[in-house]
Amino acid sequence: MKVILLEDVRSLGKAGDIVKVSDGYARNMLLPKKLAKEATAGNIKALENKKAAEAEQREKDKAEAIVIREALESEVINLVSKGGDSGRLFGAVTNVDIANAIKEQKGYDIDKKKIRISSPIKTVGEYEAEIKLFGH
Repeated sequence: MKVILLEDVRSLGKAGDIVKVSDGYARNMLLPKKLAKEATAGNIKALENKKAAEAEQREKDKAEAIVIREALESEVINLVSKGGDSGRLFGAVTNVDIANAIKEQKGYDIDKKKIRISSPIKTVGEYEAEIKLFGH
C-alpha cells in the first residue's frame, strides 16, 4: 500500500514523502496513529499543491530577505544605554535590544533568534552583529 507520511517516521521517511509499506503496517500502525494517510489520487494532488504553495512562499521569503539584507548590509544601528565613566555599561546589550533598535530605526521586524553576536555587549564601542534572514 502506498501512503503519504504526515510526520517524520524513523527508517521510513520524512513528512510529505510517498512510501510503499505493507498493508498491515499501514492499517495497524501508520493510519490509526495519524502518521500517514492513504496515497489516493486526491491526496497526492493535495500534497503537490501544498508543496507548490510552500515553494512559492519560500521564494517570497527569500526575495524579502534579499531586500532587507541590501537595506541593512552596511547600516549602523545606534543603541543608547547607561554606563559608567570607564566605558562599561550597566547591564548588557543583547540580541533583543538589537532587534528592537532595528525595528525602531529601520522599520524591519527581525526575530531576536536570528541575530547573532559573539557575546553580550558590555562596553561602549562599535560591534558587528550577524543576522540570519533566510534559511534554517
